[in-house]
Amino acid sequence: MTRMSWKTAKSRLALFGTRVGLLIATALLSSCGQQVRDGQTSSYLILTTLQGASGAKPDDLGTVVSSDVITVVANTPTFFADPGSATFQLALKDPGSSTAPNAPTPNNYITLTQYHVKYVRSDGHNTEGVDVPYAFDGALTATVSDTTTVAFTLVRNQAKSEAPLKALAVNPIVLTTIAEVTFYGHDQTGRQVSVKGNIEISFANFGDAASGG
Repeated sequence: MTRMSWKTAKSRLALFGTRVGLLIATALLSSCGQQVRDGQTSSYLILTTLQGASGAKPDDLGTVVSSDVITVVANTPTFFADPGSATFQLALKDPGSSTAPNAPTPNNYITLTQYHVKYVRSDGHNTEGVDVPYAFDGALTATVSDTTTVAFTLVRNQAKSEAPLKALAVNPIVLTTIAEVTFYGHDQTGRQVSVKGNIEISFANFGDAASGG
């Protein structure tokens, strides 16, 4: 009877050990998978340049933008969206030494998918639709493997037909804001990445040299 009890106890102990081992292995696998999904990305973006231009002169990119709220074309008042341009450089968080740097792999490449533009004023008057144009989101698709430049909309068409920009068409004042542009994306393992830059924009009804007004 005593021998049978010992065998039974030994068998139960072995079964318990097997179950514990399985639970530990399962936990380790789950933990590893969670690290792959939720761990910090090994690469990031450097926003090397952020520029914009008036929609009336889209090729005149600069780090300060004079946005014309009304442009006369063939004697007809109209308005244009203002374009932006951003240049990104891919960098690694652990690049190695100067003599043996690590080269990025395809998993490190970052795909940009979206951007957000928000306007603020230095005097703190930041009510959207009253003091500054409404913030907005835009879509883009670009994969950064080294250095990449993307085009985006810095000021939307509809912003110039809404307050406060609409009033500038008849008021000889200049509204100066800072556009905070945040770009969002992910590396090729799904880890999220974002980078933000600022650019100054002055809104007014600037003179149109071509029409003489």
